[in-house]
Amino acid sequence: MKFEGISLGLKEFEKEIKVEWKGKLEYEWDCGIALSKFMEGLKHGKILARKCYACGRIMIPPRMFCERCFRPTDEWIELGDEGEILTFSVSFVNWDASRRKKPEIPAVIRLLGTSENMGILHKLGEVGDTLEEVLKNVKIGMKVKAVWKKEKEREGAITDILYFKPIKRRK
Repeated sequence: MKFEGISLGLKEFEKEIKVEWKGKLEYEWDCGIALSKFMEGLKHGKILARKCYACGRIMIPPRMFCERCFRPTDEWIELGDEGEILTFSVSFVNWDASRRKKPEIPAVIRLLGTSENMGILHKLGEVGDTLEEVLKNVKIGMKVKAVWKKEKEREGAITDILYFKPIKRRK
């Protein structure tokens, strides 16, 4: 079978080509057992992880299945809201590719009590408004603490934690 196309010349390209389409873009997403309970915990100011008895890992974000041992995880663990920075970046670009005047600092935070290299991706705050300030104030391994929304404003989302801020150590 041969499909023939239509050749377009300059005349066709100079005309305005307009296509209108209104899509039905509805969707639903189920967090599953582990993330649903994790999100519900956030609504109540708690950070929940899962523990695997076979390998001893404490995992966040929580999962119902240990990808190291290939078995179901065993227990819910409530963590505190302090941790350390595993890695971070400094961004002057918004999600829509527009420029930012003040940087946003996404970081991977390892919460105290979790296994090595376990972390959640979140934002840092109270670390400066310029690149120079951020680079002076943020370090890998730095201790941080969650800053939460007010209890009545929480909705069971990762954004119930507004950001993580440095823990000031007394001298």
